Amino acid sequence: MKTKQGSTVQLQGFLSESIPSINYKKIILPGPQFLISDDPEYIKTPEGAVLKEMVQPGAVRLYIYNVNGVKQPEKMARKITAVIKNTGTGKMCIRMLRYSSQKPSTNYYQIGKQGLADYFASVPENKARIVKPGESIAIDEKLEKNIVQYNELVHGFYEFVIDQPAEITILQTAPEVNGTEALKRITKVESSSHTNAGRGLFGVSNYKVIADTVMDTKNTAMAIVVADGEKDPWVVGIDGSRGVQAELSGNYGVMYQIEIKWKSTNGKGLALVTWNSRSGNSLWCGGMATSMIVSKGKFKEGIIQLPSDKLITTASPEAVVAQIFLPDGTGKEQTIRLTFSPPGASCLPVPLIFVPVEIKDK
Repeated sequence: MKTKQGSTVQLQGFLSESIPSINYKKIILPGPQFLISDDPEYIKTPEGAVLKEMVQPGAVRLYIYNVNGVKQPEKMARKITAVIKNTGTGKMCIRMLRYSSQKPSTNYYQIGKQGLADYFASVPENKARIVKPGESIAIDEKLEKNIVQYNELVHGFYEFVIDQPAEITILQTAPEVNGTEALKRITKVESSSHTNAGRGLFGVSNYKVIADTVMDTKNTAMAIVVADGEKDPWVVGIDGSRGVQAELSGNYGVMYQIEIKWKSTNGKGLALVTWNSRSGNSLWCGGMATSMIVSKGKFKEGIIQLPSDKLITTASPEAVVAQIFLPDGTGKEQTIRLTFSPPGASCLPVPLIFVPVEIKDK
């Protein structure tokens, strides 16, 4: 199979949701408190909050996916920002562990793909910021400076640690208004639309996925499918602004550590490909773009954007090559490791298909 990593290929008559699935065990791993703001996705009020949640000392993951949707009294530039308030009795230290902040844009696919790649590539900061009791600061100073035009998406993906209880608010206001000042006068949280991924504080942030069986290249292609809402149900949590249970449709922002054993008893390798399996579902499913971390194969281990040769992959027969795993010549078991998170702006699920292939050049 001659192709570059991340490039698109044509697989006529092959791609189908009927490709046999790999059964797996799913284990909840320890992880940060997880908040997502995507309901409402389009913020139609010129100034207002769309998420307000209490978090406890420890690690916090925050995923912001909101759009300036103001039409009345007219379309106008806005600011969408994230503010954290120290609700404890002592000084609060906040230190960023992972950071991904994209410039507002109407190119949602690019933001989703680059946002994941930047999150994977980020490293912990050594310096902490200090917040006095009762005071608040912007979680991301870039969001404070960005001007968001109508229909532009704000995409922020963060993981940080705090040592006091705190309140996190996602809000929209005028570009010239400081987010902490807007927070003082915003008295309510906008109602949710129940048409997007969801909002709130969720109880699961990390999964370990372990395949039940050892794949063998003498057998047929197989796919591992997560974030389908069926075999892998949506995680649940609490929408603190309404005091009701919340569901995260899509498991966006949840990290999957996937581990699969395989062997080659016939000298073939395994190509890992993916595709936009839901391209025909609706107007919003015409493209798919993502990023993931793949273990070593023909190509080096690391972060790969899919696709890497263009913005999106559209529909069958087009697939994207993530890695080609090579036989070791002995038929012994090898381990494939992937870090995957459902891609923002794309329809789900995103099948990860392992295809036995002839290896002509290593």
